[in-house]
Amino acid sequence: MMHIGNEWDALLADEIKKDYYLRLREFLKQEYSTHRIYPPMNDIFNALRRTSYSDVKAVILGQDPYHGAGQAHGMCFSVKKGTPPPPSLQNIFKELKRDLGIDPPNHGELTAWADSGVLLLNTVLTVREGQANSHKGMGWEQFTDRIIELLNQREKPMVFLLWGGNARSKARLITNPNHLVLQCAHPSPLSAYNGFFGCRHFSKTNEFLEQHGIAPINWKLD
Repeated sequence: MMHIGNEWDALLADEIKKDYYLRLREFLKQEYSTHRIYPPMNDIFNALRRTSYSDVKAVILGQDPYHGAGQAHGMCFSVKKGTPPPPSLQNIFKELKRDLGIDPPNHGELTAWADSGVLLLNTVLTVREGQANSHKGMGWEQFTDRIIELLNQREKPMVFLLWGGNARSKARLITNPNHLVLQCAHPSPLSAYNGFFGCRHFSKTNEFLEQHGIAPINWKLD
C-alpha cells in the first residue's frame, strides 16, 4: 500500500484504509498507466521519507508538484541537481538572499533542508504532465489535511510556512498555540511581489525555533 520507512507509516496506517484513499489509489493506478504523471511513482512520498514526524521543525507547504519533465521528485519546490531551478524556486532563493544573506546555490535540490527538519509538503502530491492542478480534488487534500492535523497535535513547537492560496487553506487545521503559522503569497512570478518578497520567513522561523530551545534550520545549500 504505502511504505515510508519511519514514524509516518504507523501514524497514517488508518488513513490509507479509508475509502477516499482507496479510491485515490485506483485513480492513480489508472493515471500512471495512461498518462505521464509527476513525480515518478516511487518518489510520491519523498517528503515524508526524508523528514520523519518527530524531526519536523518547519513545514513548507506548496501547491502541487512541478509538471515539467524531470522536475518533481516528491518535495515541494525542489528539483534534482542538474535540473534548472524553476521561477518559483529562483524567487525563494532571492528572498533567502534578501533575508539571511545566503547566496543562491548552483542547483535547486532542497534535500538538505529536509534533512535539517523542513517537511517539504505539497497539498496535492501528483500531477499530469503540463497540467497544473490536474489531480486537485481527487483525495490528496484530505490526506495532506491529516498530515497537518497530526503535526498540529504535536507538543514540540514547529513553524508552518503557508505560501499561496492552496497552502493557506490549511491554516484552519493549525490550532495548537505551541506552533507558529507564517502566511504569504506564493513565490510564483505571478504573485511573489504581492507579499512573498520581504516576508522574511526564513529568519522568522529560526528566531522562533531558537526562542523555544530548538536548533535553527540550516538554510544554506551546498
